[in-house]
Amino acid sequence: MNAIVGLCHFCELHGPRTLFCTEALHAPLPQGAGLGDGLGQGEQAEDEEGGIQMTSRIRCHSPIDGTVDSSSPGPKKSDMCEGCRSLESGHPGYISVDKETSIKYVSHQHPNHPQLFSIVRQACVRSLSCEVCPGREGPIFFGDEQHGFVFSHTFFIKDSLARGFQRWYSIIVIMMDRIYLINSWPFLLGKIRGIIDELQGKALKVFESEQFGCPQRAQRMSTAFTPYLHQRNGNAARSLTSLTNDENLWACLHTSFAWLLKACGSRLTEKLLEGAPTEDTLVQMEKLAELEEESEAWDGSSEEDVKCNTKNDLVEGNKLSKCSTDASLLSECSWNEAPTRSAVFRSLRHMRQVLGASAFHVLAWHVLMGNQVIWRGHDQDLIQSAFDVLKAMLPVGCVRIIPYSDQYEEAYRCNFLGLSPAVQIPPHIASSEFYVLVDVRAATRSNLYPVLFVDDGPLSKYEFVVTSGSPVAVDRVGPTILSKIEAALTNENLSVEVVDQCLICLKEEWMNKVKVLFKFTKVDSRPKEDTQKLLSILGAAEEDNVKLLKFWMTGLSKTYKSHLMSTVRSPVSSESRN
Repeated sequence: MNAIVGLCHFCELHGPRTLFCTEALHAPLPQGAGLGDGLGQGEQAEDEEGGIQMTSRIRCHSPIDGTVDSSSPGPKKSDMCEGCRSLESGHPGYISVDKETSIKYVSHQHPNHPQLFSIVRQACVRSLSCEVCPGREGPIFFGDEQHGFVFSHTFFIKDSLARGFQRWYSIIVIMMDRIYLINSWPFLLGKIRGIIDELQGKALKVFESEQFGCPQRAQRMSTAFTPYLHQRNGNAARSLTSLTNDENLWACLHTSFAWLLKACGSRLTEKLLEGAPTEDTLVQMEKLAELEEESEAWDGSSEEDVKCNTKNDLVEGNKLSKCSTDASLLSECSWNEAPTRSAVFRSLRHMRQVLGASAFHVLAWHVLMGNQVIWRGHDQDLIQSAFDVLKAMLPVGCVRIIPYSDQYEEAYRCNFLGLSPAVQIPPHIASSEFYVLVDVRAATRSNLYPVLFVDDGPLSKYEFVVTSGSPVAVDRVGPTILSKIEAALTNENLSVEVVDQCLICLKEEWMNKVKVLFKFTKVDSRPKEDTQKLLSILGAAEEDNVKLLKFWMTGLSKTYKSHLMSTVRSPVSSESRN
């Protein structure tokens, strides 16, 4: 992620100051950045975890000879006190190298580039002066196109020697991409809040121990008329390492900030879309947005759980874990699991070969018509794999799955239902023609069907009995798309990957027909005679094709429907129709 994360402090003597910042360098470090001839000249790797290698940072001028780069944009040494300084004079800083992406995460007190220094300096001043939220503690967003956009979270650290027994700090994230930063707000807020809680917890322990040994409030009351700075015996500013009693504080902050940049950069990715997004893409985006809204509402209702989770995430940040905290965490980490030989269906062609052509035809007909498909058996993985294969024939918006249940669920709740063997189908369902049942039973003898592939051995211990309340479905040709799907599955010259692409094209073709029919009937409210003519033109006048179009109409995205409705209501569209 192209951003800078910084820790800022409001010094009582020098005003807002930048204490520590971490930036991501996507290209080899320039000579002025101070890598010398390469990482080999620095100290050996101190830590290596999660694909990131930590090394010490080498400056152009060695701290041994006492020289300082006069061109450095940072403040002069005379303008800094203990509270304004993070790294000791001559400290090389920190570098973490991500081996996967070759990105270097560099931490220092100030950016070496003058323009970056100016941007960070301005963000620091604004975050600790004018751009604060009510109560002076909490997150806020500000910025512009010229100086970048800033996510700032201000907070207080306990200090027994400070005015009001606390000092003011802020953690800022600076980016030039406003949209990306706003979309990252929930993620950044949770992770940065975890870092702040860790700092405040350490400082509170030090504060309580100092107050227990020498209470400052009583001492200040007894010397109320002594000049304020003289009261503190010259300790006007204390370093953050002193306030937290943590000598490794800056190394820990480096790992936390570097992990924050890595994780925030990997959770949002750009995807190139050729042409308008498909209905499946729109429906998936809408479902993802609903899940995020529910998770945010849940997180807001249980603040204690959030604090606990952010602390755990901070520990992961310090370790720079390889797996990100994105929603794709489970799927990414599952790649490392050892493969297990379980009885599963791998594709539609595989299922057709296992069930047989006639049984698969009945099953696929019910799937495309929107009838309830019930699988009953002990093996949950087998049933789940069957649903994963069958749902590929339907638009995403038409799929409602309950993978496994100990009781029957009505068809309005799901069109794919997995049941345990003990569950009985209700009589009103058993006598209905709007369902199909696949019983997965233990085979009475081995190899009830020929082993078609090497990996089909586990499936040979089952037999599959397909029953339906619609006997006409066996002899019925079915919708046009079913005939094309079966033709592709029976063509051995087509690989499984090609069949998958063929299925996507067929779904898009029929979803376009669904869109035309939806606008014609629901939006324009055309008469029934005109609808029949339209169906004939679309090549979908048969009964099964009409039923399929009506069922698939329920899978249209809310975005598409609202767009059509808003277009109809607009005065421009009404004038054009007239």
